[in-house]
Amino acid sequence: MTAWPRTDRAGWRLAALPALGVAAGLGQAPWGLWWLTPLALGLAMAMVVWARRPALAGWLLGVGYFGWTLQWIVEPFLVDPEMYGALAPLGIVGTAGGFALFWALAAWVARRWGGGGMGAVVALAGALGLVEAARSLILTGFPWALLGHVWIDTPLAQLAAWGGPHGLTLLTLLLALPVALWAASRGAVCPPSGPDGAGLPPRGIWSKIGAGSAPGLAVLLLLEAGLLAGAWWALDPGPAGPAPEGAPLVRIVQPNVPQAEKWDPARVDAQFADLLRLSEGPPASLTVWPETSLPWALDLGVTPRMPPLGRAAGTGALATGLVRTAEGDYWNSLAVFDADGSVAAIYDKWHLVPFGEYLPFGDLLARFGLRGLAQMLPGGFSVGPGPDVVEIPGLGPATALICYEGIFAEEVNAAPGRPRLLILITNDAWFGTRAGPQQHLAQARLRSIEQGVPMVRAANTGISALIDARGRVLESLPLGTQGAMAAPLPEARGATPYTRLGDGPALALLLALALVGGLAGRRRVSH
Repeated sequence: MTAWPRTDRAGWRLAALPALGVAAGLGQAPWGLWWLTPLALGLAMAMVVWARRPALAGWLLGVGYFGWTLQWIVEPFLVDPEMYGALAPLGIVGTAGGFALFWALAAWVARRWGGGGMGAVVALAGALGLVEAARSLILTGFPWALLGHVWIDTPLAQLAAWGGPHGLTLLTLLLALPVALWAASRGAVCPPSGPDGAGLPPRGIWSKIGAGSAPGLAVLLLLEAGLLAGAWWALDPGPAGPAPEGAPLVRIVQPNVPQAEKWDPARVDAQFADLLRLSEGPPASLTVWPETSLPWALDLGVTPRMPPLGRAAGTGALATGLVRTAEGDYWNSLAVFDADGSVAAIYDKWHLVPFGEYLPFGDLLARFGLRGLAQMLPGGFSVGPGPDVVEIPGLGPATALICYEGIFAEEVNAAPGRPRLLILITNDAWFGTRAGPQQHLAQARLRSIEQGVPMVRAANTGISALIDARGRVLESLPLGTQGAMAAPLPEARGATPYTRLGDGPALALLLALALVGGLAGRRRVSH
């Protein structure tokens, strides 16, 4: 076995991994340094596979990445600081450390499967993509700040129509891979030797790639830059054109109610009056209010008609968030009202926020005075039946999404039929005014690209937006402002490959990447 380098050299590499994780996170909104993500990730991947303890190295990289990108996670705890403020540090530490375990698993598997050599670098690229997909599913899932989200402000985001979010993650990892291979083969960020001969001089294809020279790096980067430039040019949708003549008008209302005041009984009448006032203007086919806009729980079986909401709908329809109740149960719902204030459609949120809209083991934890952060009711919200569309009178079917549901691409894809538009209502007051609302909007834009349909997004405190089928924000209202906007609804595109095939192709390619790396690494060790 070849001896490892001195501990002090290994120590600085471990210390550098969280910093590289932060650098990789700078590609996410609102920073948008997309080019830094594959560069930092590539250097880090080379360091991880050479580490004495790859799982620890992968975890440290993940802690830096998630600690930076999910820094907004403390904001919900600060809405009610007396009850939850002390938990804010635990929230960010637990979130970053917990999600970093996925990256630790990827590093451990890649090293075990790839043998610690160059094959392990390739295997790690595939494994990272697979654990990012697993993070989207396990324990109800949290696909926030996926590695593929960094492309949202570039033409490459259009690839989401083909591969969805995991296809974009694959793109990120493929762009990071040449950097990782070069760094590993050169020893730029790695020791010259590793366990079980993993650091022996590269042979075969690895040496041909450019294991020993600066020209090798130049060839890799030029090839990568050429492919990137070609894809950039081919996929650029350009600026949005004018709306087609006769396009229906949609109005989006942003009341900007601070979360601390939202359920104050002394303020609810004024809040409702603001919503009605902001809904005035030229007749619109659809007016959209944000999540839980109505400050009362309504039994729509007992109160099926609300004339004030008919006035807000005008000659069209009103889609609004409300708390629906029936027989002692409560739902976080979207209801569509027609011009006379009658209920035309109801959608109940089904993917609830754990520790927000419901509390796992709630009966037990309630004994200690704990309840969900967004939970007004002792028992939390009930679960709706699943992904669905609502019929908008005079406009057609729309996929309904409430807040958190908009981050799950596969669930948006599971809604029945082909919608005319997506309606997403949310209350991003919980996310603060920094990275959270910007990242939430970026994911909404990706849903429009994936589905090939426009989105009407109404957010209580912003960012409300009208998004076209290419993910371009046509109109928006900034954070922390009260207002309304009206604009023509963009046209939908045809069904995209992602709507037909879902995540399967991207996941298969990630698995193939991991397997190829592992097999190549094992073949090298056997020789």
